[in-house]
Amino acid sequence: MSASVISPREADVLALLGEHLSNAEIAARLFISVRTVESHTSALLRKLELPDRRALSRRAAELAGAGRSRPAPALPAPLTAFVGRERERAELAAALAAHRQVTAVGPGGVGKTRLALAVAADLAGGFADGAWFVDLAPVMDPDRVAAAVAAALGVGEQPGRGHEEALSAALADHRALLVLDNCEQVRDGVAPFLERLLTACPQVRALATSRARLLVPFERVFPVAPLSRDGGGSSEAVALFVERATAAGAAPDPALRERIAAVCERLDGMALAIELAAARWPTLGLDGLTAGLSDQLRILAGGPRAGDRHRSVRAALDWSHDLLEPADRALLRRVSAFVQPFTAGAAIAVAGFAPLDPAAVADGLGRLAEQSLLTAAPAAEGTRYRAPETIRQYGAERLAEAGEQAETGSRHLAWCLAGADELAGTDGPDRRARFDAVADELRAALDRAAGQPELRARAHRLALALAGSAFARNLLGEAQQRFEQAAALADGPTVAAAALREAAGVAGCRGLGDDLYRLHRAAAEAARRAGDGGGARDLAAAATVAYRFSSTFTRIPPAGEVADLLGRARESADGSAATGAALALAEAAVLADAYGSVQGSPDNTARETVAFAERAVELARRAGDPVAESAALDALSGARSWAGEPFAAAAAARRRVDLPQAVPPTPAGTHERVDALAMAAATAIGVGELDLARRWGGQLAGHPLLAEVGHHATSWLLVADAFAGRTEEVAATGVRFLDAWEQGGRPRSFSLGPAAAAVAAVHGLRADDGARAAWLAVAGRAGPEEEHRYGYGAVFDALVLLHRGDAQAALARIAPAPEEVWKWVSWVWLHWYTALRVEASVLAGHPDARARLAGARAVVAGNPVATAQLDRAQALLDGDLARLDAVAAAFDAAGCGYQSARTRHLADG
Repeated sequence: MSASVISPREADVLALLGEHLSNAEIAARLFISVRTVESHTSALLRKLELPDRRALSRRAAELAGAGRSRPAPALPAPLTAFVGRERERAELAAALAAHRQVTAVGPGGVGKTRLALAVAADLAGGFADGAWFVDLAPVMDPDRVAAAVAAALGVGEQPGRGHEEALSAALADHRALLVLDNCEQVRDGVAPFLERLLTACPQVRALATSRARLLVPFERVFPVAPLSRDGGGSSEAVALFVERATAAGAAPDPALRERIAAVCERLDGMALAIELAAARWPTLGLDGLTAGLSDQLRILAGGPRAGDRHRSVRAALDWSHDLLEPADRALLRRVSAFVQPFTAGAAIAVAGFAPLDPAAVADGLGRLAEQSLLTAAPAAEGTRYRAPETIRQYGAERLAEAGEQAETGSRHLAWCLAGADELAGTDGPDRRARFDAVADELRAALDRAAGQPELRARAHRLALALAGSAFARNLLGEAQQRFEQAAALADGPTVAAAALREAAGVAGCRGLGDDLYRLHRAAAEAARRAGDGGGARDLAAAATVAYRFSSTFTRIPPAGEVADLLGRARESADGSAATGAALALAEAAVLADAYGSVQGSPDNTARETVAFAERAVELARRAGDPVAESAALDALSGARSWAGEPFAAAAAARRRVDLPQAVPPTPAGTHERVDALAMAAATAIGVGELDLARRWGGQLAGHPLLAEVGHHATSWLLVADAFAGRTEEVAATGVRFLDAWEQGGRPRSFSLGPAAAAVAAVHGLRADDGARAAWLAVAGRAGPEEEHRYGYGAVFDALVLLHRGDAQAALARIAPAPEEVWKWVSWVWLHWYTALRVEASVLAGHPDARARLAGARAVVAGNPVATAQLDRAQALLDGDLARLDAVAAAFDAAGCGYQSARTRHLADG
């Protein structure tokens, strides 16, 4: 299909898909919602007749560029030309063709990175999903290797899964090349990560650069040798020298090439050493270079050949360093604190102390760049500087020798704290990009400061700031890690308990019940040490989540253990309103099973449960805690549903949605907000308020927290749209649901099964039995078996069977009376089940049809859709087809276009 049918906004989305951005990143770039991005993506899939998002991304560059190639910016563009190494390029490419993991090994400064980038660029066209570059130099924690790779590839986190699992799922069927640079300092993290990733992703290949091999089972080591000096003046080493000297402003006379070859030989062909020497050519000339380097190399002579190569780089660095003015030497060692590109302003803040003033720093950066000791590149906020990793490490050594580590580190930490505070105090569509620009710097500063007792307090502050910004950036795993780190760095148990509660909130957002439970218990212990009433509120919270979120646990805590927590909470209660509210909620969860937990009894006493939940709501309201009130309303909504009171359940859920201004945007508050939207949408479906269900379902689908988990985000919107008869919307949104569900490891939950069954029903209405069968298989794997058999599955199957005119089969599918299957229909499906059962009874001529219809009136009273269904059944039973026009209008008013059309069809006989 021609790209001319694509709208301008769709073309914008298409271009960014070609850059492999996530939905959230596209939304931020275009100032639109994630939901709108998904809508455009679905439209593009239909217009371009492509099966999935991955196929769309592969074709996006060509289509958006009107036929011109537009590669994704996955490989950095070097600032200088790559010279020589034709043989090594071919051999390394051949090694990658034959082996799935190749490590380019060699000493610092030999040219590993440039060779790897050149080979990756050569091979990128042969990988359908591109070549991706990940610089691990800023990564100091081996446990963050997967996070760094995920960030580079734009793979977001998913509830209950770490970065490594998300990457394995995202790349499982991709053909891609990963280039991992500077692996040596995190080899212990890179090796197991690559072993697991390549095992899970059979079409992915990895090219690593390291000063030492990674020691993984399938590794092929490719030694990177120095540049060839064969051929004297026509060698690769001389070609590099001439190219760099010319770029510095003074092209060497060709007659001097043989003498230049002697200099390159002295430098052992080490690329970095040659570049440093070439940068000095305009000022020193050949004689100056020869004399200076000869002295350095003579001092460092001796040792094995490999040692000489290390020494030749060290000699060139020492020589180049010694030629600097004292002020520029100080600047070079001080800016080694930065692990990421930095601006002149940042350098002034960190390096601008005696003997350097701001002017000296600004001038010195330019001089260091001229001598190839720094690279300079333009950026939106001004020129950014960076030291190649070997030079940065050299500068760090010089910093230690000068005794300036403490002062420079302190100033760098202060600069990072200021940046973190500024980031936390602002918002806007560019906040993600601003976080990404400084995140590695903040992480490095925190890693360095965390181990220094004198910096502990400031490290605690930075950990909290980084945690908050990571949470806002949707890096939930890191947010939880940083909150826990802040707790470990806290100067007292009260502060530690507060950080642990925040970590628990993040764990809740991640759907990690085990961590949620563990962290609340840890907060209770910290509160006990602080003398805070024995941590009663935290103990009660731990007991509550064991039941409220039991489906998110890998190991459900034993009932006796949870009961013990509740007993300890009661014993240590301090009599405060907040503690009383927490205890009441725990009692509603544990004693009355208000949430209908996995470990709860199907025979819970509904009326008693309602009383427990109502008390929890009242105490939370008195305590003035909107998060606790929302959690208690959730219990009340569940209790009302068990009592067979869908309207009361919906009213309680609606009250939760009405708390957004009061609920703070903390992790716990965000968790409550997302859960509230889901429950409000679900219960609105249950009482036939389809417009409200679609509104709340749409807000849920567009919530930033769920940007990477489209299956959870769209579940209730799919159900509402299916009942309303919005078949095109369901088909389009189903693409997002299915892709995210598969990427997420095909999880089960109480909302995913109904969503898949809803899509299956829509395909059934469209007479696409193949698609319906495929989606029914998804529904069987995505939700609980009993609920599919007796609850939502029965409802959607009956809907399709009635549509096809098979009333007898429909009646057989929902044969049990509602009270016989109350556990599976009482929540959302009771009214739909009841109304469909009556309609099937009437159309099938069941002898009890009239009695069933009369009994159903009281059950569904107040539900506009179900009531209209009964009115239609009554008209059909009475043979009064003239009344069906009014019934169709009632369906239209209720936002149920499908049933309106069905009514008119039945009116026509």
